Parts: sequence; C-alpha cells; structure tokens
Amino acid sequence: MLEPQTLQTPGDTDWFVQDRFGMFIHWGLYAMPARGEWVMMREETSRDAYLKKYFDRFDPDLYDPERWADAAANAGMKYFVITTKHHDGFCLWDSKHTDYKATKTPYGRDLLRPMVDAFTGRGLRTGFYHSLLDWQHPQYIVDYKTHPERDALEAIEGIGTSAGAATEPKGGRYDGTDLNAGRDQSRYAAYLRDQVRELLTEFGDVAVMWFDFSFAGDDRYPRDDFRFNKGREAWESEKLYAMIRELMPGVILTDRLDLELPLSGGDVKTPEQVQPKRWVTVEHEGKQVPVVWEACQTFSGSWGYHRDESSWRSVRQLVTTLIDCVSKGGNLLLNVGPTGRGEFDYRAIERLEGIGRWMHHHNRSIYGCTQAPDEFPCPTDCRLTYNPTTKRLYIHLLNYPYNFLQLDAPAYKERVEYAQLLHDASELSTELPPFFKHQLDPKGEKLVLTLPKTEPAGIEVPVIELFLKD
Repeated sequence: MLEPQTLQTPGDTDWFVQDRFGMFIHWGLYAMPARGEWVMMREETSRDAYLKKYFDRFDPDLYDPERWADAAANAGMKYFVITTKHHDGFCLWDSKHTDYKATKTPYGRDLLRPMVDAFTGRGLRTGFYHSLLDWQHPQYIVDYKTHPERDALEAIEGIGTSAGAATEPKGGRYDGTDLNAGRDQSRYAAYLRDQVRELLTEFGDVAVMWFDFSFAGDDRYPRDDFRFNKGREAWESEKLYAMIRELMPGVILTDRLDLELPLSGGDVKTPEQVQPKRWVTVEHEGKQVPVVWEACQTFSGSWGYHRDESSWRSVRQLVTTLIDCVSKGGNLLLNVGPTGRGEFDYRAIERLEGIGRWMHHHNRSIYGCTQAPDEFPCPTDCRLTYNPTTKRLYIHLLNYPYNFLQLDAPAYKERVEYAQLLHDASELSTELPPFFKHQLDPKGEKLVLTLPKTEPAGIEVPVIELFLKD
C-alpha cells in the first residue's frame, strides 16, 4: 500500500493505486437525443414517450468495441467502467430480468459482452457502472427529486414547487392518476440484486462496481418515504452489499450505497466533476483518515454524448488534471460519451490521442506513483509525484521556468543524485556556473537545475525525473 497508510476496506485496491488512470463510458439511448445522459429527466419525458422515440430506433451500426479498447489503451488507461444501466433503466446486456435492453432494440445484440472481451484483450480491467435509480421500472417509486414524471406527481399529490399546476408536464401526463399506486420499492430492490448478480457471474472478473447514487438527506420526511428519500432502505443496500461480497469479495465498490459503514460500505471516495485540494480524507473513529480516491470527470460538461457542447477541455488541461490527481494520491476516471451510432466523437478521439502522446513518454510519473513525501515541498507552478518503489521523484512543470529551477528544501540537496528530463532522458546539470552560483546559491545550500532555455517542443507538460539516494 502506498503512503500515507489509507483506511483499510474489503475491496482489492492494490492494483487500483498502481494503475491510476481509467476510462469512464456513458452510453445508452440518451446518445440519440445527443443532449446529455439526463435528458429524460430534464425534459420530463414519460417512459412511454422515451421508449417510442429512442428505444424503437436504437441501432448503433458502427459500434466496434475493439476500436474503443484501442483508444483507451493507447491513451494509457488501465481500466474501464461502462454504464451497464443508467438512470433511464436501459440495459446494455441481455439481462434475463427485463425486456428493456439492447437485444430488444433494432440493433438486436448484446453490447456489453463484446466490449468486455475487447477491453480485457487489451489488458484493461473491467468495471461496471450500475445506476441505483431506474426511471422505467414499474415498481420503482416515482420521486420528487429525479424522476422524469415528478411534476405530474406534484400536481396530482399537491406537494412540491409546482403543486396545483394545471398544465401537463412536457412529455408527461396529468390525468389524476396515482403514479405510485401498486408500486413496491422492495420488488425493485430485488430486481436490482438480480441484475447485479448477473453482472458479477456472467462476465468474468469484475474489478469495479461503480454504483450511483443515493439521496436520503430530506429530514422533513421519513427515510422510507421513497418519494423524497432514496437511500439504503430503498436499495436494500445491506442485502445488496452482502451478496456482492459473497460473489466477488475483492471487487472495488464506490461510496454511494448509503450504508452505515466507512465510505458507505465502499472502498473508494469518488469526487465528481471537482478537483480536490489535497489527499481526500474521511472522518473515522474521531479523526481524519486518508482514503483511496478517484476523481471522475468529463471532457466537457456532459457524461453522455452531447453534440452541441462547446466547453471541451484541451489536452493540456486534461493531462494536468491527471497529474494533479496522482500528486494527491488519487486516480482519474475520464469519461467518453459515444454517439448513437456507436463511435467516439472526433473531439474525444483527438484528446485521447493527445493524452496518449504525453503518456507514451511520461507514464512512469503516473503509474505506481503517489503524493511526494513531505520533505520535498512542491516548487511554484509545479506538481510532484513520487514512486516509492523506484525512489524517483517527478517534477511536472505546469509553467515552464526560465533557465533554472530552484529547489530550496534541504532534502533536494541531500538526496538527489541525478536529474533528467523524462521525455528524452536528457541530463539536467546540477552544477551552476560561478556567475549564476553567486546569484542563486552563494552558500551552496540549494539544488538548482539548469533547464533548456526554451520549453521542449510538442510536450504538453514537461517532467523532470529525479533519482534519489536511499
């Protein structure tokens, strides 16, 4: 286990903190409207309308999972996490427990199995995202927070911001029907377990189960009023957790099951669309304890394919995000939203290729690395990563300095025995000419590296590799 010692959890995170970089894939019917994965909720589309418009026309004829796997592997990713089922309830595999699945669409084939085969064939570990929410299931309680028909529910029951509304919700219904009549959330929870059992028994070794998400914070209502709160009671998380640990004890779980256990019964903390300021901790036994963590982020703003989104981050920004995660002891799970025809958008391909070029030369500053020891303070406009096995320290130059990089802390002077640029293994001098020594280090107390006067061409973020003495 990398330092500092993190909170111990049941899942096998040893490989996870070595690999550091994974691909998230959000793909389903929502790729067709091309307005993001929450389109059904945002546009308040009823289940029947959603089915008629998208399910009956879903045909990703250009789907080639081998190309997806190549793109991930060439970008330096070591594991992938695919949305087996998102909040709209659509399943990518041939589940025995529903007809709302890829094999019943015009495409007519299982999408998940060939994907798993392709990615594992390229050496990537398998992860399954599985939504706890399910807007299509007939037993799932319609709630006021996320459900596409929430406005109709409010109008009928007279609760909520739109209570008493006389207009029909977009794509929904307003006929006075009790939307939750006859629904039994416990039957949905059993369905949830049945599908997770399929995923953990029919697709080989599953390294990650990425559950998403619980909302049980409305204290005005009982936790078992599933119109307002959906947490461990709604998902029967205790039963789900016990089943998972029995079927696959070492699988990594996310922290979103709302269990009264450390990390909500999970193994990793999962900050979403934010970059932590420091190594992530949780309160445990009265103190803050470091945890294994993974930031999940997008190229732009949406998880599912969004045709018109223009806020895409540059390759340099994405590389910097990966570096920043590792410098704080974390992983990065970077998302791709394939199109309705089953391809990666050209913008995603361009960025994956750019990340891959950087990783080709610099992956040893990422794999097996973690936060640097405290004795090595980070220079201005830089990030540090450290490999405790090889005893090498990596300085990532986010803002390229002029001529020299001054490292003031005693540990640099005492422990560094050799320095080089990582991308080409070219030596960096640690001996200053007399003129500059007089100005920068007259007492001989610092380590000052002499750099090329111009930033290396074609390198998004240059990296210095320091070989340390024991």
